[in-house]
Amino acid sequence: MAEANYGSKRVVVGAHYGLRDWLAQRITGVLMAIFTVVLLVQYLLPAYVKDAAGNRVEIIGYDKWAGIFNPQWMRVLTLTIIVSLAYHAWVGMRDVWMDYVKPVGARLLMQVFTIVWLVGCAGWAIQVLWRL
Repeated sequence: MAEANYGSKRVVVGAHYGLRDWLAQRITGVLMAIFTVVLLVQYLLPAYVKDAAGNRVEIIGYDKWAGIFNPQWMRVLTLTIIVSLAYHAWVGMRDVWMDYVKPVGARLLMQVFTIVWLVGCAGWAIQVLWRL
């Protein structure tokens, strides 16, 4: 019995990471949005200390920012967000380079530059965070 050949078979090629990257973009975006809300709430809520006379004085400026990032849980959360932001930016820029830069050498150069830039920015942000 001869096999029937109905239509053509579709050959699927490519890296097959579209769903994974789409989901990663959404998850990291939600994490960054939640972090922004947490940060804004902490910044907008008044923080007080007692001065030498025992009066309550509101903290403003650097001391308030340092106080927000002083607890270990906030530093860990911020570290997670820094990594999430770098990955979010990498997925987005990689897709832009793959879609719009056709010469393979130029695309590879731009992707390498993007990775180096994002790792450098993440490292700098972590360094600033641990100095507080």
